[in-house]
Amino acid sequence: MRSIWKGAISFGLVSIPVRVFGATENHSVSFRQVHAADGGRIRYRKVCELEDEEVSTSEITKAFEAADGTTVPLTDEDLSSLPLPTARTIEILAFVPADTIDPLQLDRSYYLGADGGGAAKPYVLLREALTRSEKVAVVKLALRGRETLGMLRVVDDALALHTMLWPDEIRSSAGVAPETDVAVRDAELDLADTLMDTLGDIDLDSLHDEYREAVEALVAAKLEGVEPAEAGGPPEAGGKVIDLMAALENSVRAAQESRGGDTGARGGEEAGDETGETGEGSGGEVKELRGAAAKKSGGGKAGAKGSGT
Repeated sequence: MRSIWKGAISFGLVSIPVRVFGATENHSVSFRQVHAADGGRIRYRKVCELEDEEVSTSEITKAFEAADGTTVPLTDEDLSSLPLPTARTIEILAFVPADTIDPLQLDRSYYLGADGGGAAKPYVLLREALTRSEKVAVVKLALRGRETLGMLRVVDDALALHTMLWPDEIRSSAGVAPETDVAVRDAELDLADTLMDTLGDIDLDSLHDEYREAVEALVAAKLEGVEPAEAGGPPEAGGKVIDLMAALENSVRAAQESRGGDTGARGGEEAGDETGETGEGSGGEVKELRGAAAKKSGGGKAGAKGSGT
């Protein structure tokens, strides 16, 4: 891998020279814009709005736009003269339990490699200290033209860096949750627990981007001059489910069938029996249930036309 940054971790009086490598790569589908008439590529040019003329890269500089719209030009010399202790240093600020870091703050991920033979010993020392303490390091560094927070942790035998957003960059969740009071019965919670247990674990390595694969197959067919395979239709959508208990029971049953387990969903049925209700008192409008599981649960109660996981 090619390193994108070189510096040193400041661990008290210990300095650990490191190189930073990108830990992820983007496989998302991207498209080019072309002229529909002849297929010519669409190009964008940088034009000065005052002169209405195209300008070259050498003629472009940075500027900061003030609140009143005034632009203040800033040269590379201006920016390089700013005091920035973390310009080439990953400064460790504290060691904390990993669960004290809100995942909302995590941004990009990198690997840190020891830079040079002399860095191996202090690198391993920090790695083993983090492993034994079961903590992560909160750090501060300057990367890609800005100072940012970060978190150091151990991944396999390597140190990993996750850049973090500043606390004031995280939006409040106020107004997101339902504003009305909603009562959830124990029987419904029991069924939800059963559904969660039935779904169980998942092998993330088995997941893949079906949309990207479909686009690649479509492009390959067009290049070969053959008719693209007919795409499957969207999953069948059920109606709006009012019977929450029935929806949960059918979801449990569908999940068990898809995993080859017990199809009786006894835990859910017993929970429903305890209430002595058929779901009319479940209250509220539940989302449309979609997906393959819906097709597998066709024998569910009349109140649940589809189910999903």
